[in-house]
Amino acid sequence: MKLTGFLLLAASNLILTATAKAEIRPHYGGTLHVAMRAAPSSLDPAQPDWFGSRNLYPLIFDTLVTLDERGRPQPALATSWEAEAGNQRWQFHLRQGAVFQDGAALTADAVAASLRAANPSWKVVSASNGVTIERDSAAPDLPAELALPRNSMVKRDSGKILGTGPFAIMQWDPAKKLVLAASEDYWGGRPFLDSIEIEMGKSVRDQMISFDLGRTQIIELAPEQAHSALGRDRRVESSRPLELVALVFTADAQSPEESKQREILSQSIDRKLLNTVVLQEGGEPAGGLLPDWMTGYSFLFPVEMDLTRAQQERAEIARADLWNLGFDVNDPVERVIAERIVLNARDAGLRLQLATQNPVDVRLVRVSLTSPNGRVALRGLCAALGLPQPAFGGDSVDDLYAAESALVKSRRVIPLLHLRNVTAVSERVRGGREMPAGNWPWTNVWLTPEQP
Repeated sequence: MKLTGFLLLAASNLILTATAKAEIRPHYGGTLHVAMRAAPSSLDPAQPDWFGSRNLYPLIFDTLVTLDERGRPQPALATSWEAEAGNQRWQFHLRQGAVFQDGAALTADAVAASLRAANPSWKVVSASNGVTIERDSAAPDLPAELALPRNSMVKRDSGKILGTGPFAIMQWDPAKKLVLAASEDYWGGRPFLDSIEIEMGKSVRDQMISFDLGRTQIIELAPEQAHSALGRDRRVESSRPLELVALVFTADAQSPEESKQREILSQSIDRKLLNTVVLQEGGEPAGGLLPDWMTGYSFLFPVEMDLTRAQQERAEIARADLWNLGFDVNDPVERVIAERIVLNARDAGLRLQLATQNPVDVRLVRVSLTSPNGRVALRGLCAALGLPQPAFGGDSVDDLYAAESALVKSRRVIPLLHLRNVTAVSERVRGGREMPAGNWPWTNVWLTPEQP
């Protein structure tokens, strides 16, 4: 009798184990519903107003190269590459079997045409099994640069755009809705999901309501909402800091006194308070342009408020200039940050006032990092902020620091914070968590069946 009981217990344990494994095994099929605030009018990576979302462009397009979490180039549509002496001329060897979403093969000619369209100044020549790219000067970061969204492989046909990514466009209502279907012959393997529906232009409030009603499985959250969302039994995914908040002056300082006032302003700002109180620990105080996870040297840029020193240096200036501070009036968090900066500046004896329209002398901006590669990311930040391109003396971390330090010391820009990307994710979503660099491995994402 006891033996029978043990056998039954063992059998039931085996059944439970098998059932549990079946429940967590990936499933093919299902539609993932996503909501987002951005409302792009184009899906073409070459368009200047393309939103370049880390989580959106890899659904449709591939690049020759991808970057790992440390910003190192990895094979994608290119399986290997090499540079000639001087890093001015590069050869990229193409993967065989990749196709566009209309079934046409990805050829060297198609790759060359796509890269030339995105980079008119490049000399791109197709060969039998790859492409050669020649730049005007040495380009040691070319593989990392090719991982940028604008260098995605795109086929343009009668107003339509096609990629080689894991999903194909089935419906596109500009600025409203995007419906994607899984590509059966994707070179990286057929995705688990059948389709993805993305609602665009949705406020955070509308996204939260839709999520709580079970209509969407992934939504965006503002960085300051991460803690409160967790308190409501939601699964929250946070990336490493991927967005810079900074003050950007519209022009160079016109005198040593003006330059000194900008230094005083930087010293007077309580970055830690902005992060802890305003953003609810949704980011990190920033004294440099690039986050620490990318460089490892952010401690070299001070973030501490030094009001005593700021007041002492202010006393050395006869009269402070009056600056108009611009910000996004539709972003309530930006308004609070701007108001705190004005108060900090006044405590230091500076004259700073909020401005809701042009002209402004300095603007509070938020800009996303374009790459996990430090050199590529710094170039992207300078382009977005209207700053001179960084001057790199070499390829080392010391050279990266020197270039970044020169930009910060120019006082055209005052870094304040680095923010994280935060998303609320349904428990039905399995297999793909947001990576530290901000991207989702979409081909691995799958959905558990809906509960009746």
